[in-house]
Amino acid sequence: IEKYIESNPMFIHLCEKDIVMAAARKLENIALFDKDKYPLYGVPFVVKDNIDVATIPTTAACPEFSYVPTESAPCVQKLLEAGAILIGKTNLDQFATGLVGTRSPYGACQNSFNIEYISGGSSSGSSVAVALGIASFSLGTDTAGSGRVPAMFNNIVGIKPTLGKVSNQGVVPACKSLDTVTVFALSCREASLCVEIMSENDKKLEFIHDLDDIAMSRPNAAASMARFDSSECAL
Repeated sequence: IEKYIESNPMFIHLCEKDIVMAAARKLENIALFDKDKYPLYGVPFVVKDNIDVATIPTTAACPEFSYVPTESAPCVQKLLEAGAILIGKTNLDQFATGLVGTRSPYGACQNSFNIEYISGGSSSGSSVAVALGIASFSLGTDTAGSGRVPAMFNNIVGIKPTLGKVSNQGVVPACKSLDTVTVFALSCREASLCVEIMSENDKKLEFIHDLDDIAMSRPNAAASMARFDSSECAL
């Protein structure tokens, strides 16, 4: 990791080695390994720094905005409970507003193939960390392409779940009614597994229920809303 981050500022916060190893040892001490309970047993991952992780500052790439959350976003907590090991929080276009990966006071992330090219954004650090093999998967966000553009630029998988499938609680809002937690991985199978873990037993976003009420009060809107059935949409 140190080899890469010296020249490519993909991290805003890198977890201390002792903390990461302690998390790994805690998993090792589980007497009976249950692959159903721990489907991500020992898998290293990183989180975009506009998503809360307990006790680690959330900056959204703006040092003056920084705060320390007391609890992790539900999507992060579920991954940790599934056995994944957090190794850090990643760089992004400030406040997740950008598609290039260069708009950060922490530095511009470099493309994983050619350092002369942009990484794409705004989930720049999360995509590059997976592309370079530093993390097995990562979390980003997508409001208008931030989880898909950097995946494309770095030749990895980027899944934007159906809006409302994964809670965006604990995410610094860019546009709260559109913000979606996304997953970067090297395969669709791995990314889909993470999405399913994050969405398990989760409540839908409140605004979707509000839209149901709006639909009933507008002519022809009910039929349109019927087509917006998340059960018929891809992940």
